[in-house]
Amino acid sequence: MWRMKECIAVPEGLFHRAIDGKLLYSHVVVASGRRTVYISGQLARNEKGDIIGKGDMRAQLRQVLENLGRALAAVGATYDNVVETTTYTTDIDEYFRCVDVRHDYFKKDLPTSTAIGVSRLSHPDFMVEIKATAVLD
Repeated sequence: MWRMKECIAVPEGLFHRAIDGKLLYSHVVVASGRRTVYISGQLARNEKGDIIGKGDMRAQLRQVLENLGRALAAVGATYDNVVETTTYTTDIDEYFRCVDVRHDYFKKDLPTSTAIGVSRLSHPDFMVEIKATAVLD
């Protein structure tokens, strides 16, 4: 029996937000049949929920990409499987000064990507959020 999708709400090592004991989102969703993986926007939080790198785009970007890597690993994927990212940032100029960090994680062909400047993310200390789509072989 095919399931329409498989959710891995909270992969090991990732912080999750809940209100009244209910998760607000799943970190990872795998669509059956196509083996397409959708990863929700990752922020600069460690597994305890602490914000990492307040005021430091480079540190935040590293934490975001570490979290993305944990979400990918939870479904047997790597950065090589990522086909698309969407990045939201409160400082687009500073974000583009840190492109080398992205290349530290995406070592082969880069995925398609969109970067969007926004006035604020879900907390005023966050500077960058990245969501991704991956395809498994």
